[in-house]
Amino acid sequence: MVYPARIGLIIPSADQLTETQFHRYCPEGVTIHVTRLRLPERRRLTVAQIDDAIAEAAAVLADARPGVIVFHYPASTLDDAAERETRFLDVIEEATDLPAVSTGRAVIEALDSLGVDKLVLITPYDEATGQKETRYLEEAGFEVIHELGLGLTGVDEYIMVPAQRWQQIAISNARDDADGYLLSCTNTNMIAVIEACEKHLGKPVVTSNQAVLWACLKRLRTPHAIVGLGRLFDPV
Repeated sequence: MVYPARIGLIIPSADQLTETQFHRYCPEGVTIHVTRLRLPERRRLTVAQIDDAIAEAAAVLADARPGVIVFHYPASTLDDAAERETRFLDVIEEATDLPAVSTGRAVIEALDSLGVDKLVLITPYDEATGQKETRYLEEAGFEVIHELGLGLTGVDEYIMVPAQRWQQIAISNARDDADGYLLSCTNTNMIAVIEACEKHLGKPVVTSNQAVLWACLKRLRTPHAIVGLGRLFDPV
């Protein structure tokens, strides 16, 4: 049986913006289905407990018959990010027999597609978290020539930064030698100013949610030119 094009998202329980943004930009004929996952930060879970939680979330989501499942967590900000990300995706695929992609993998694919080698990284994170993401990107083969984190402490602060402020930050951190800009974090308003940033900077701009939507549509073989999402979604 052939099912309609469906994207399955596993998102953090505290995420407040991803669903709204995906419904806003998702093209007609593609639907979004979401499962929330709580991984407590205040108590340490074993590897097996984390794997079990992810597998259960993926299995529940698979009941909606998505064509792809996204582990939409900031895994790139973890220690040993690439290794843990691979394990998370393996867990999802084994639990569902469906293709899976992570936020970090989608971002890497998007940057590669746009020919970005040297980039400016902008995040809401503190210094330690920003350094982890920089390491993740550099291990993937990119050169982070400049990194700026706002030092915010949690999702409630992330969502309070207006889109126009992200635009101002990106423009004020322009670098002539950058091939592109990565505005990284799933729970922000960055996506709304992609095209405005590209117009000012003259370079491609990638955000987390934009990259994930693009990667999902590619896997569903339903590519679209979407107004507002910048060069990544330009018609081929």
